[in-house]
Amino acid sequence: MTWPQELRVNSDKDALAILFDDGARASLTAETLRTQSPSAEVQGHGGQRPPPITGKEDVKISRLEPVGNYAVRIVFDDGHDSGLYSWDYLRKLAGL
Repeated sequence: MTWPQELRVNSDKDALAILFDDGARASLTAETLRTQSPSAEVQGHGGQRPPPITGKEDVKISRLEPVGNYAVRIVFDDGHDSGLYSWDYLRKLAGL
């Protein structure tokens, strides 16, 4: 398992840059992070998949909150804050 050495929200608050300890780098848009949130709201409850999240092209990242040593909670300006993004999930979203 690799760990992020750095998580940085850009000045426009519409992207998250990640540097992993193995040297891999990724940049994920706020839209991607919001529409692919690992939260039950987005992923579904009890195996039932809800409709895709749309209309988030202009969503911004309000803040990052560390969760132990394994994840980060991303708070978005639309109020969504229930997804815990594990390091493995961030790598998966980045295609690494």
